[in-house]
Amino acid sequence: MAELSEFLRGIDLFAALDPNGIAELAGELEPLQLPGGRLLFDEGDTADALYVVRSGSLGAYRREPNGVVALLGMIGAGEVAGEISLVAQSPRPALLRALRDSVVLRLSAASFHRLIAKYPQAMMRTIAMTARHLLARPGAARHSAPRTFAILPHGAGVDAHDFARRLASALSHLGACALIDATTGRDRDVAWLQAIEDTHRYVLLLGDAGETAWRELCARQADVFLLPVDAAQPASPWPEVAYINATRSALRPRHLVLLHRGDIGCGRAADWLAQLHEATHHHVRGTHVDADIARVARLLTGRSMGLVLSGGGARGFAHIGVVRALREAGQHIDCVGGTSIGAIIGAGVAADWSDDAMFDNYRRAFVAGRPLRDYTFPFVSLTRGRRVSRLLREAFGERDMLDLPLPFYALSANLTLGVKQVHRSGPLWLWLRAASAIPGVLPPVFHRGEVFVDGAVINNLPTDPMRAAHVGDIVGVDIGADDALCAQVEEFALPSAFALTLQRLRNRSLRPGILHILLRAGMINSEAASAARRAQTSLLLAPPMRDIGLLDWHKYEQAIDAGYRHAREVLGRGAKPRGLP
Repeated sequence: MAELSEFLRGIDLFAALDPNGIAELAGELEPLQLPGGRLLFDEGDTADALYVVRSGSLGAYRREPNGVVALLGMIGAGEVAGEISLVAQSPRPALLRALRDSVVLRLSAASFHRLIAKYPQAMMRTIAMTARHLLARPGAARHSAPRTFAILPHGAGVDAHDFARRLASALSHLGACALIDATTGRDRDVAWLQAIEDTHRYVLLLGDAGETAWRELCARQADVFLLPVDAAQPASPWPEVAYINATRSALRPRHLVLLHRGDIGCGRAADWLAQLHEATHHHVRGTHVDADIARVARLLTGRSMGLVLSGGGARGFAHIGVVRALREAGQHIDCVGGTSIGAIIGAGVAADWSDDAMFDNYRRAFVAGRPLRDYTFPFVSLTRGRRVSRLLREAFGERDMLDLPLPFYALSANLTLGVKQVHRSGPLWLWLRAASAIPGVLPPVFHRGEVFVDGAVINNLPTDPMRAAHVGDIVGVDIGADDALCAQVEEFALPSAFALTLQRLRNRSLRPGILHILLRAGMINSEAASAARRAQTSLLLAPPMRDIGLLDWHKYEQAIDAGYRHAREVLGRGAKPRGLP
């Protein structure tokens, strides 16, 4: 009982209870054993109790309209589940399952209300804390980062020990980390492992090749699977792939780790991912091993930073300046997403191009390359789109999106289905072309009977896919919000054709041209929801771009400088990502 009381005193929700209250709370709690995969409660169930996770971990899930069960987050040892719906007397907003073998302590609604009656001041603090959590982000799930990781290398040829040592070193900068291999853990019981978890923020369980029983124990006791492979080898199943992909285990996140001897070359990520059920993947390059493993550590623990770049035509060059400023400020960009020109610039970041390479590559493509100068009869669009496709292929080659060093997505609009489409795999150049296919300016991309255009027509700042990936902080860069389309002439007082021609010769325009109109029209529909997407950022950067039009490709360096100066100014004022969970 003393051990349980000490455990309960460390939980914020009960911190205001005195020793007698803690003792009474301990007597009211009912321990429940939950095997991995067991349902604790379902969406819509009546809230009849709250639960304290004593050991193991729970996963909170939401059923999507398409029937897919999406992981919202984790609830680890020492955390409380179900208290918000109990206090609010509302149905459960999510379903909870045990991610692995777990013990939870159940406090019934009747016991909860008895404690309120006996310890009103202390328990009112509990209610106030619950209310603050609810009001801070209404409708959002609170979740914690995973703590225990099973490293299950594909075979003896994988240097999993080196990977595990480096990962343990990276995690130790974020909290105490224990690395346990078969030699250390052999003949130990689950209670011993639990004691290790109690004294460490992170635990790595290394399932050495050939140690079947130990590997199975690692798999049963971990929140997350880390699956290292030799990226140069042909893909094949893991020894325990049936267990890894089993229903009860598929509830847990799976992270494929592709270990490269040098840089990313052979491009086998898609083949390896085909062996797993809904896995995330990471590249660890021999040329950047420590930096890549540090990024993996941040992504695993929710300490990562995702960069989301908006569309906005030639204004998008400001993204290059923002990226340079973030790097100079020591901000690590761990994953990238965007649409339209934001997707194209974001792909360079995900390819890990240096600042100089980004400057040179995009100037060659967009200033010297003149991408919108292959005009045609406007049956489908004003341009053929072939020049854009060629320039994208020259810049990025034939690589798959899955083979970029950093996780990346591009957003397009699927006109066939009338939905936004998030692309994370497939030919990079193709989906960049789709994500930037401005209706009427560039022809759509036709793929497998479906029609794709610029994602900015639906969502010009696609922060929602990044937030759904549980990235720790999101930096959004919006360079399209302050654009205005103006005319200097009245409809019924149009000058003569001769006067219009004279104005053009003087490089002055009384009315916007068709390209400007189509570009602006392609973005306008997405701006109604832009406030909500901006609110999903931890730090929003909106460089002032009024002097740079959507088609001002010649203002390349001016746009870059505007983005750089704005980001430097904001970061110089001490503004940082808020660190939302």
